[in-house]
Order: sequence, then structure tokens, then C-alpha cells
Amino acid sequence: MVEFLCCSAICAAVQLMFRVKGLVERIVGTERKKTDISRIIEEFQKCHIDHPLGKFFGQCTDLKIKLDKCFRQEKAVKRKANFEESKKLKERLRAYRKESAELKDEKNFAQA
Repeated sequence: MVEFLCCSAICAAVQLMFRVKGLVERIVGTERKKTDISRIIEEFQKCHIDHPLGKFFGQCTDLKIKLDKCFRQEKAVKRKANFEESKKLKERLRAYRKESAELKDEKNFAQA
């Protein structure tokens, strides 16, 4: 039973590592400016390289927490920008519908 728990914990940690590694590779691959997030990503990757076993036991957890915090902040900025853009698009759609309704009313009035 102990071997199974240990094996499943290591498997879960390995799966998490590959998910994080894929995410990190995508972000680093976008050639961003040298910001805090890219510095943290580099430190996180270096920690995983320097501590091949320690990464499974929390050696790099503080960097992961910082990385998650940066991602949440970045996502909040994008969410706000998307929300503002959606408000503009909704306003344009309302204006278009209003204009279409007015044209339809004028057309119906002219036929009557």
C-alpha cells in the first residue's frame, strides 16, 4: 500500500511538472520583454533543473506560488480588457439593431 501511495504521488507530481513545463514553454516562447514573470519562470525552470528530486517535495513551491500569482494578475488584466471590448461591441450591436428596427419601421410605414 505504501509503494502504491508513493508511486501515485510521484506520478501526480510528474504530471504536474509536465503541465507546468508546457505552460512555461508556451509563455517563454512568445518572446516577451524581460519582466518579473519571465524572471520568475527562468528561476522556476532553474530550480527544477537544480533540484531533480526536491521539486517533488516542495523545493520549488515558493517560486510556483509567485508564478501563479503573476499569472492571476496577468489574467485579470486581460479579463478587464476583454470586458471593456465586449461593452464596446455590445453598444455597436445595440446601435445596429436600433438602426435596423428604424429602417424596418420606415419601410412598413411607406408600404402602408
